[in-house]
Amino acid sequence: MIRIAQAQDAEAIHAIYAPHVEGGAATFENVLPGVAAMRERMLARLPHYPWLVWEEAGDVLAYAYAGRFRERAAYDWIAETSIYVHPDAQRRGIARRLYGALLDTMRLQGLTQAVGVITLPGTTSVAFHESLGFTPAGVWRQCGWKLGCWWDVGVWQLELQRAALPPPAVTPFATLAATPALSALLGRVP
Repeated sequence: MIRIAQAQDAEAIHAIYAPHVEGGAATFENVLPGVAAMRERMLARLPHYPWLVWEEAGDVLAYAYAGRFRERAAYDWIAETSIYVHPDAQRRGIARRLYGALLDTMRLQGLTQAVGVITLPGTTSVAFHESLGFTPAGVWRQCGWKLGCWWDVGVWQLELQRAALPPPAVTPFATLAATPALSALLGRVP
């Protein structure tokens, strides 16, 4: 089941994220943030952007979220996306369905662009994003130092919908979360 993340999911989300902080380069965070910090991040983001989880038998197996791309108001219609899946739940199609629900939720909000930021080479993540229609938008060379080496970061972009002139305001996620449209969207994801 796909649902909106809740405060009590922070421990499971933290456990999924921890290996990426401690031994991977998918995130450039070097210090594990802790469950309380993860909860605060999630709760701070939810008023504006979606944070969704995949739950089976009461266990959170994956999470995906969107967040502000840049601080300037001109960027209000674009958001950066992320997804993390528990190792035991990979290769089951969970990521595709959860990320798809995230992108559809962003469309309902009125966002026009999604951006995936991928540590390179990131072969699996690149293939995943491109299979969903993301296209390469640039590379930041040697911009992150982690695990004893410099990493390049690639940016992949997806047009969620055509930008209107002038663009309508983006619906805050907290407002969308209470609508039948979001309930219908999340309810129809197998």
